[in-house]
Amino acid sequence: MVPRTGGVAVDMTTDVLPPADLPRAIFHDARTTSSFTPEPVDVSLVREVYEAVRWAPTAMNGQPLRLAVVESSAARERLVAHLKEGNKAKTLAAPLTIVAACDPDFHEHLDVLAPHRAGAREKMAGDPQFRESFARTNGLIQLGYLILGLRAAGLAVGPMTGLDAAGVDAALFADSGWRTMAVLNVGHGASDEPGAVHPRAGRLDFETAAVVL
Repeated sequence: MVPRTGGVAVDMTTDVLPPADLPRAIFHDARTTSSFTPEPVDVSLVREVYEAVRWAPTAMNGQPLRLAVVESSAARERLVAHLKEGNKAKTLAAPLTIVAACDPDFHEHLDVLAPHRAGAREKMAGDPQFRESFARTNGLIQLGYLILGLRAAGLAVGPMTGLDAAGVDAALFADSGWRTMAVLNVGHGASDEPGAVHPRAGRLDFETAAVVL
C-alpha cells in the first residue's frame, strides 16, 4: 500500500513497470485490440498503473485525469447505452473497461499539488472556461500516459472515442461533474481472433510530422 498524506500519495515507488525492452513493448509491439481473452483484469493492477503514471508531468501539476473503472454489469450497461453501435459488443465482452474523464474542478487540489503557485486555486475558481480547457488538454496528456502504462503492465488496450460524451457524463458523472474524454477496453489481447487487430498501418516520419526552426 502506498502511504498517503491528506489523501495524496507521497511514495514514488512501484513494481508495475518492467524495465527491459520497455520502448519496444509499449510502442512497437503493442497493438490496439478489439478482442480479448476471458482472463480477468484485477482492479488492483489498474490502481498500480495509475500510481505509476501519475508522476508524469502536467501543466502546473494539475492532474485533472479522472477514471471510472467499470467492473459491474449494471455500470457497463449504463455506459454501453451511450456508445456508438460498433463499440457496444466489444465493450460488453471486454474483461474491464475504463472511462477516462477530466475534472474541471481540478483546481480544488492545487494547494497540495502546486504549493509553489500561491493563490492559483482562488484565481481559477472564477474562470470556469479556462478550467474546462485546461482540464481537457492536460487530461488527454495523462490519458496517453495511462495507455502506455497499461501496455507496460502487459495489458492490451482498445481506446474509443465513438460515444455520446454528454450521455456518459449524465449516466456516470452526474454527481462529480467530470467530463468524459474516452473509453478504454482493457485485457489480454486475443490477437489470433479474426478482426482483433488491423494490419499494421504506416506512420508519419519525422520529416513529415516535425519542423526544425
